[in-house]
Amino acid sequence: MSSYPKIGIRPIIDARLGGIRESLEETTINMAKEVAALYSKELIYPDGTPVQCVIADSTIGRVKEAADCEEKFSKENVGVSLSVTPCWCYGAETMDMHPARPKAIWGFNGTERPGAVYLAATLAAHNQKGLPSFGIYGRDVQDMGNSNIPDDVKEKLLRFAKAGLAVAMMKGKSYLAIGSVSMGIGGSIVNPDFFQKYLGMRNEYVDSTEVLRRIQLGIFDHADYEKALKWTKENCNESEDFNQEKNIKSREEKDQDWEFVIKMTIIIRDLMTGNKKLADMGFHEEALGHNALVSGFQGQRQWTDFLPNGDFSEAILNSSFDWNGIRNPFIVATENDSLNGVSMLFNYLLTNTAQIFADVRTYWSPEAVSRVSGWKPDGIAKNGFIHLINSGSATLDGSGRQKKDGEPVMKPFWEINEEEAKDCLDATTWYPANRDYFRGGGYSSKFVTKGGMPVTMCRINLIDGLGPVLQIAEGWTIDLPAEVNKILDERTDKTWPTTWFVPRLSEASVAFSDVYNVMANWGANHGAISYGHIGADLITLASMLRIPVNMHNVNSADIFRPSAWQSFGMDIEGSDYRACKTYGHLY
Repeated sequence: MSSYPKIGIRPIIDARLGGIRESLEETTINMAKEVAALYSKELIYPDGTPVQCVIADSTIGRVKEAADCEEKFSKENVGVSLSVTPCWCYGAETMDMHPARPKAIWGFNGTERPGAVYLAATLAAHNQKGLPSFGIYGRDVQDMGNSNIPDDVKEKLLRFAKAGLAVAMMKGKSYLAIGSVSMGIGGSIVNPDFFQKYLGMRNEYVDSTEVLRRIQLGIFDHADYEKALKWTKENCNESEDFNQEKNIKSREEKDQDWEFVIKMTIIIRDLMTGNKKLADMGFHEEALGHNALVSGFQGQRQWTDFLPNGDFSEAILNSSFDWNGIRNPFIVATENDSLNGVSMLFNYLLTNTAQIFADVRTYWSPEAVSRVSGWKPDGIAKNGFIHLINSGSATLDGSGRQKKDGEPVMKPFWEINEEEAKDCLDATTWYPANRDYFRGGGYSSKFVTKGGMPVTMCRINLIDGLGPVLQIAEGWTIDLPAEVNKILDERTDKTWPTTWFVPRLSEASVAFSDVYNVMANWGANHGAISYGHIGADLITLASMLRIPVNMHNVNSADIFRPSAWQSFGMDIEGSDYRACKTYGHLY
């Protein structure tokens, strides 16, 4: 992304001159500066640079100053707006009236001046005008002039800003569908109304034959290809071929498959973001790309029935490293499942980390595990677990070989060192693709995710008559005893990457009353898995996009939605549905 959206900060002040306004100028401006410093320190764009903030040129006490601020924000590419105030001000005159920009107000909790009164009055105006805003108010009273941002305020400021930036970064970008519907999967029936109206995104489409055309006509950076081929031979460990004898390719054919899938990888990347090198070769249209923040590759069946599969391309693009070094991951959805691609994108924009794409394949009850392996699950696995697995397309970061304080993690690319990238590659084996599934061959990655990582699985689903809904399950990856892992894993396909997942259970929700019910209530065959417990951030993001959350296991105290949601009833999940229906899609 060439230009990231910025956070605009609006210092709101009591306009009464002759002593009141003058006494509040420094305090009000300092509030804005403190928040800007917090954001620049704590929040980072996907390219690793600090988030940029824009503060209004003056405090805002009357409508002319609000208009001047809006003019500046429009010029400065502000995508998220935060108003801050330590005092009473004129609500409807000073409020942010932008219809689609995520907005919040922090009203200082102090007794000298009623910042909380402005907060309440202006939130009421937002709600009356149909312009939802988040309200931030500290639990404890502070002294006027205290520049310290309390932890509870800080948490909400950051949650709001992360989600708001995700909304802003999606706007105007594209989902690129390479191919069409894969095996009748609903998520690969790309719905342009969802992308346009809820996310503000375009839909771009190319037939899969565009990849083949570029391979056959040499429309790719040949120097980059040679570099990639050398790197792949040195770092991607090919292993045993488990195909039936009649389906085993010759060594020459396997080498050709490697060359083919490497070219595929380069071409899918170029289709997404463009490549100036192609213009130098005379391919000016191809050099532009499709401005895609996320893409999907159909693969099955028309492509994979006669050409090498997309597992290598998807796995490497979704990872934080390749032959050009450590870099930010691309987001590529297997089987062109656009809804899982968007779910991966949500996770990525909130965390800056690579995402695991997987089938939510199997619930293993303790009884079933014991029956087939002789081992009874214990610890956090005592109630069973879910097998997350899909043919070789998951990010290699998902192997869990990156470390922080000795524990397995998945990091933003700028925190990953060369040794960790190498460990992820060494933990991954590349098997010749199962030609019962993939008649055209190719290669599938295999790793087993390290246990002990906190993770969040989410998924967007489209429901006729309702629209999009989001489901969220926080939990942990787990390790199984080696022999048990082998027995269970090989019942599916031993050439595919495996993650064993235990969701956090809750008696407050039927869907999370046991692990079986999590599996039974999951709304599709795929899930997007992110490092960290980010369910609360996802709920905030969904509320900005007017997407209700139909299933989650997030602590209610951590849920942060616009203040208007409180007016739609006391049951917070029902009020989410009613508010989203009332306000409708964001764009």
